[in-house]
Amino acid sequence: MKFGVYPAYIGGQDITGDNPQFVHTITARSLIEDTFPSLRLKRDLDLGIVDPDAAGERAVGACVVADEGMAALALEAAANAAEEWRRVPIETRLEVGRRIGERLLEHRDPLVEILVAEGTPRDAAEGMITGIPFTSWSRETLEWCAEQLEFRRVDGEREMILRRIPDGVVCINPPQNAATVNALNGLTALIAGNTVVVRAPRGVALSCMYAMREVVAPVLEEMGAPAGTVNAFCGAPMLETWLASEHVDDVLYFGGSKKGLEFEADAIAAGKKPILELAGNDCCVVWHDADLDAAVETITQFFLNSGQICNVPNQVVAHPAIADELIERLVAATKDIRPGYPDEPGVVLTPVLGVDWFFGCLGEALAKGAKLVHGGRRLEVDGSESSTGFFVEPSIVRVEGLQGARSLSVVRDETFFPLLPIVVPEAVASDDELLEQVLDFVNSNAYGLRNSVWSSSFSTIERFLDGVTNAGNLKINDSHSGFLPFLPNQGGPGLTGGAFGEASHPMLRTTRLQAVSVLRPAADKEDAS
Repeated sequence: MKFGVYPAYIGGQDITGDNPQFVHTITARSLIEDTFPSLRLKRDLDLGIVDPDAAGERAVGACVVADEGMAALALEAAANAAEEWRRVPIETRLEVGRRIGERLLEHRDPLVEILVAEGTPRDAAEGMITGIPFTSWSRETLEWCAEQLEFRRVDGEREMILRRIPDGVVCINPPQNAATVNALNGLTALIAGNTVVVRAPRGVALSCMYAMREVVAPVLEEMGAPAGTVNAFCGAPMLETWLASEHVDDVLYFGGSKKGLEFEADAIAAGKKPILELAGNDCCVVWHDADLDAAVETITQFFLNSGQICNVPNQVVAHPAIADELIERLVAATKDIRPGYPDEPGVVLTPVLGVDWFFGCLGEALAKGAKLVHGGRRLEVDGSESSTGFFVEPSIVRVEGLQGARSLSVVRDETFFPLLPIVVPEAVASDDELLEQVLDFVNSNAYGLRNSVWSSSFSTIERFLDGVTNAGNLKINDSHSGFLPFLPNQGGPGLTGGAFGEASHPMLRTTRLQAVSVLRPAADKEDAS
């Protein structure tokens, strides 16, 4: 197998357990081409019935599945390392961060290949693996966060310090749809002085374990970090185990809003800090003076992975003066978006799991007066229409008026399929009045991941900057989904991050502020003189 077998990595050692079980990665191409035989092959490989060498190119690697004992051992190892790692100077921890960022780029090609095998389209995989070092592990991000960790001021004979203390042991529960990129983002909690436990989801464990074992662990070992600073394993969800453990301080939780908010309450009741990265239902506003070419380019980001990622523009508000032209351009651009195998360049769409959900939302929208302007069909991998195809055609509906728009599920809720609503506000007396109505509409969104606006007017831009309050990220005439150094790529309030949600650098979210004043004793003054 091309990428071998990855045991659990616990306390600085590779651990397989006494009676190891394995989960194998079968390529997405194989699963799309020949679904049931490929699923049968995966089952037989996992059960040990088939020799992995007999699978040929269809199987690319495997991970050991951790049992409860191994999971408990990982928590204990992290707790044992916490005090020593916390005392490591921030300069050393920053160097660890810089090396991880550099090493990720060195391992870009194999990481991309594994992500593609797991089902991420090649272009998206390349963007992820390039973007994470650029955002989470960049020099700008690391240095800015480090500045927030400690500030000193001298007032006469008194030294005053505001510093952020690491919480301790941080557990990361990355999502199935983007496990590796989110695990790597959460792993920046290391730089603040926390130790970390990562659970790689069974369905996409290989890329996550490769990143932990081939990138992160070697850097920590080179830098002399204590064994147990990072622990990683493939396994079933461990949330209940983590909440019950005396060793756990924080849990970085990814998932849907309903279950995530329930987990927030459970975590607080258990005395743990929940850091939530939940759903997104982002809004993109296109004003009458927008650069429509640039706006169309950013809006079509919605169809990445068939809309099955969080940080894309899920709904568009189009100024009435340009709505027709914008929709016409979007339809033209959308016609070039096609299904395909993830290893093929230029492929954007991926198989959609919630096909019934898609047609339910589309039917509701049409029944309430929305107009289907493009799409609405199931497709085979070659783009042909099919009632059983794994793919859904990129689809656009036009919704007339802000009033009542949120009664439509496709506008109100996060969706995980390629159905994009374009909301066209009612005509009003002035643009100033319309702008205020649009701002109210944007802020009424129950989610808070990110919002974007496209306008060439300084006054319009300033009004959005002043008026939009419910987003962790706000993009002005810039790529809605793009990665940037220094700015966090995740986080937000509402259904996105819960009561404590905000733009999120995990390096800071996994710490707590402490105030210190030091008045030197007389002996110190004499020694100093």
